[in-house]
Amino acid sequence: MERFKKVKIASILGIIGNIFLFIIKSIIGFITCSQAMIADTFNSAGDILSSLMTFIGNKIASKKPDEDHNLGHGKAEYIYSMLISVIMILTSLIIIKEAFMTLITKDNNYNFSFWLVIVCIVTILVKFMLFLYTNAIAKKHNNLLIKANSKDHLNDCMITSLNLIACILSLYHIYYVDDIVGIIISIWIIISYIKIFIESYDVLMDKCICDEAKKQVYDIVKKHPEIVRFNHFNSTPIGYQYQISLTIFVDGSLSTFKSHEIADKLEKEIVKEVDEIYLAVIHVNPIKIKDN
Repeated sequence: MERFKKVKIASILGIIGNIFLFIIKSIIGFITCSQAMIADTFNSAGDILSSLMTFIGNKIASKKPDEDHNLGHGKAEYIYSMLISVIMILTSLIIIKEAFMTLITKDNNYNFSFWLVIVCIVTILVKFMLFLYTNAIAKKHNNLLIKANSKDHLNDCMITSLNLIACILSLYHIYYVDDIVGIIISIWIIISYIKIFIESYDVLMDKCICDEAKKQVYDIVKKHPEIVRFNHFNSTPIGYQYQISLTIFVDGSLSTFKSHEIADKLEKEIVKEVDEIYLAVIHVNPIKIKDN
């Protein structure tokens, strides 16, 4: 599928770009002892992991349904998104602790270098290009893993911009901003990944399809006058799409063939018109129509 191929390419580009940024950030960050750049370095390490998880999760999710997994492997996207979130949150908490201790003790060995500015500018350019590419894919294919990556790339642009400000202020011997920016970066990462964690959790816990898609289904059903009423709407997430089931009531005098023909037609119509739905299962119940 095109969806999985595009995500694969985006994850590979993410891995390459983040490895490059991790190397230059780690070298300059540890040479200058910049808390903000060190935090940014750990952020890039998390980005490498994130892109790697995206690659693995996408590969698993692209597998077709089999005897052991009748509904496919789509939820792998969300499992790996949760793993990424937990790892990044824990890493950020460690960085906050280190930056906070440095701020309190004022034990900052910060050494300004114009290489800090250059690394910040390069990071912003690389991350913004990755954001534009992954954001377009996320919107087109509704993939949570690539959506998480896209948000991460944009966050990195903003985070590194703060880092750049801290670098410039250090020219005027204002060093405490570097520690504050390191803390802000880490908090920003935590908030972003908590949101992704919750979104992944909702899918894994079989959160119902959105109200807009449900309304689309109801409107399609109501277009069929032969359906007297309907109920028992249920939905189950399968990766980025849903399987739904619905019970319709038709005139009991109709033949079995005719009533199931109505259901089959409705199933195909729902899957065709509602992008969020992968499979529709319609149950048919006969009902006695009162004579006029």
